[in-house]
Amino acid sequence: MSDTQTADVDQLQEDGSIDRLTIDTIRTLSMDAVQKANSGHPGTPMALAPVGYTLWSQFLRYDPSKPDWPNRDRFVLSVGHASMLLYSLLHLAGVEEIDRDGKKTGKEAVSLKDIEDFRQLGSKTPGHPEYRHTTGVETTTGPLGQGCGNSVGMAIAERWLAARYNKPGFDLFDHDVYALCGDGDMMEGVSAEAASIAGHLKLSNLCWIYDSNHISIEGSTSLAFDEDVGKRFEAYGWNVIHVNDANDCDAMAQALAAFRKTDDRPTFIVVHSIIGWGSPRAGSEKAHGEALGEENVKLTKQAYGWPDDKNFYVPDGVVEHFNGCVADRGGPLREAWEKTLASYRTAQPDLAKELDLILADKLPDGWDADVPVFDADEKGLASRDAGGKVLNAIVKNVPWLIGGSADLAPSTKTDIKNAESFEPGNYAGVNFHFGVREHSMGAVVNGMALSHLRAYGSTFLVFLDYMRAPVRLSSIMELGAVWVYTHDSIGVGEDGPTHQPIEHLATLRAIPGLDTIRPGDANEVAAAWKAIVADGGHPTALILSRQALPTLDRKKYASADGVAKGGYILADSDHPQVILIATGSEVSLAVGAYEKLKADGIAARVVSMPSWFRYEKQSDAYKESVLPKKVGARLAIEMAGEIGWDRYIGLSGKTITMNTFGASAPLAKLADKFGFTVDNVVKTAKSMLEKK
Repeated sequence: MSDTQTADVDQLQEDGSIDRLTIDTIRTLSMDAVQKANSGHPGTPMALAPVGYTLWSQFLRYDPSKPDWPNRDRFVLSVGHASMLLYSLLHLAGVEEIDRDGKKTGKEAVSLKDIEDFRQLGSKTPGHPEYRHTTGVETTTGPLGQGCGNSVGMAIAERWLAARYNKPGFDLFDHDVYALCGDGDMMEGVSAEAASIAGHLKLSNLCWIYDSNHISIEGSTSLAFDEDVGKRFEAYGWNVIHVNDANDCDAMAQALAAFRKTDDRPTFIVVHSIIGWGSPRAGSEKAHGEALGEENVKLTKQAYGWPDDKNFYVPDGVVEHFNGCVADRGGPLREAWEKTLASYRTAQPDLAKELDLILADKLPDGWDADVPVFDADEKGLASRDAGGKVLNAIVKNVPWLIGGSADLAPSTKTDIKNAESFEPGNYAGVNFHFGVREHSMGAVVNGMALSHLRAYGSTFLVFLDYMRAPVRLSSIMELGAVWVYTHDSIGVGEDGPTHQPIEHLATLRAIPGLDTIRPGDANEVAAAWKAIVADGGHPTALILSRQALPTLDRKKYASADGVAKGGYILADSDHPQVILIATGSEVSLAVGAYEKLKADGIAARVVSMPSWFRYEKQSDAYKESVLPKKVGARLAIEMAGEIGWDRYIGLSGKTITMNTFGASAPLAKLADKFGFTVDNVVKTAKSMLEKK
């Protein structure tokens, strides 16, 4: 307890004030919950209880009776392992539970019983906070740095909403975003990328509170981390404030007040704390990631002057006090906002209607009316080019479909034509420039999506490697984020194996709840975008080509509307002997082979399978109609790894796929080398029939 010995004993002892009583309630609830679960992270909630208390009781604009109020301040716990801090705050603030439709359930968001069931199966208090699972949790956090990136996206969303919908006399959006982060967040590169973006954009509505306790799981952070983080953030263009003692609520309040007055940059408050404050393990890594132990919990409570024979003890008056602090400020602000919105409906009826759609996650009538239909064309166009045309057609009717790329918009074709960029001084812009920062782009896009925007981010498919964490989290949270990945195969050509994705489709398809769509021509791209925008209950990875793809004659072959079902019969024969299954650029290859097989008297079927996710949702009868069990000769064709195709080709099927990395050469040479030619498809199909 060497670190706590430097503290004044009076600072440890409960002084009887309602403020200190509430703070110690947060501390002891956190200790008791972790101890009962025998799992968790007690030290940070104990250290930061005064910080959380000060923010929520004096500054956070939040109405516990309406936790989805659109103009509420956002509180992001990027240090998700310290979840008991958030659960304690939600419980003591009296936050009311709402369902997915925003309707009250009549329950507490987090009850005392929920806290007692911390980390247990089915509880509302999982080990790390989960969005949609627990009312009041603004985003799913745990992987360090992600919450930091999410908070930047939330701040961006507030600025964009304000720029578009605020009018003189109608300030509908003016909320702030607070993120509580720690040493681990600061070590992860994603937070550095996100901080750089926020500084560039001068997001003065964003405040990060950095718990600098110098402890990580292995021990002191000096083992691997000794930079001056404050100076780093000064270089990013942030306003940096230091609070030397986490227990100094007055100093914390002054820092937060300074943030409120800062209007030209984000604010970074460095709070120096002692992890596990007041316990025998204070200042040690042993207070970080494990229960304190029954005896240490008892000793800590004694040090606080707390009843050591009571667990999950909430003294009389604490809930009433803390709820009053939050609700007495947030309630009137929310009511005033609702009156402003009612007047806004009369003054700005069109914008009000648009805003209602956004907040309800709905679409305007006729939103897809301008989606182009592409004429048959042997030369065709790259699916990335088709994607750009379709995207630009949709945003005319869905202006909150916004996003950008990691410095690749000219290549991914995701820029909105004749539109301005989102930049300092022009937060109404719709083209976002994330820079060469794929990881933070993903986290920022998630934050935008958490604010009801239909946000997208784009880069080359091979650079998925730099952003898999936020893609995975978008699926866990069931966000309607759209990930546009172009340059999808060895079709990248001369750029070589470093830029030619092989295993990436399998990686995406392995993520539960993520729809991975790889359309085969321009009309499949249009159908894919329509399906994506119409179904915002999950994220989508849209996989597009660099090279031109023939636009198939839909009078001769089946309609591209089959994309909505994930897989469909594109070309057919009576009683097919062999089924060719393909995605993306290989669909036209399968069609070419089909025509040649047909000319040779072999009955074949072509199945376009752009989305395994959607196909698996179809009925067994539909799937049997597309891939009948009696046809065992099935050939899957895809310029990617083989993993996963066995579910569709069966034991007797074959694949023409990649089992090595690519090579640097023109595409035609690569196609010949790796077997992606009509002749090889025909040869392989015939060989399967010869064996029967």
